[in-house]
Amino acid sequence: MRAAYFGCFSGASGDMILGALIDAGLSPRRLREELKKLRIPAVHLRVTKVLKHGISGTRVVVEGGDGKKSHRNLTEVLRIVKRSGVATEVKEKSEEIFRRIASAEGKIHRVPAEEVHFHELGGLDSVVDIVGAVWGIREMGIEKIHVSRVNGGGGFVKCEHGLLPVPSPATLSLMEGKPIYSSGVERELLTPTGAAILATLGSEFG
Repeated sequence: MRAAYFGCFSGASGDMILGALIDAGLSPRRLREELKKLRIPAVHLRVTKVLKHGISGTRVVVEGGDGKKSHRNLTEVLRIVKRSGVATEVKEKSEEIFRRIASAEGKIHRVPAEEVHFHELGGLDSVVDIVGAVWGIREMGIEKIHVSRVNGGGGFVKCEHGLLPVPSPATLSLMEGKPIYSSGVERELLTPTGAAILATLGSEFG
């Protein structure tokens, strides 16, 4: 059985997870080809090699947008996934992750999960990050995922709802029962998307 270990000493986000998978051997070309099945022609991946504090890595950035919406609700985001050409297993697991995010956000803002909005590029970069991560893990034949304690960061972050503490309430809800900590860094290291991917796909934590 092939297993993956996510050492989250600097948190986790959707794009960080995609970059880590590419560094572990996932083909950027194959990833781009698969993401075309989402049928979002104006959105594409920019993959670059970076060096931070003397350590090399891969940075993945979702660029573009359809110019129509600044946000989409859960129903609209799930419709994009359902209408895509990705494998059924990838669709189902991606939908599970989105529903988990919407449920956490809905409880915090006291709105139904279906009314929760995804703001980044109208939720399109979240779709790319989540579907890409689910597909990439499946493509690499990874059957089990171990996750370290996750560094959530600290301080405050400005978002659609104003100034929120870090980790954000949604992130804390998504990581309930999972080991997280702060190294004292005053910035958001663990995003709701990263937390949802790890919480849904991870089998062991710590």
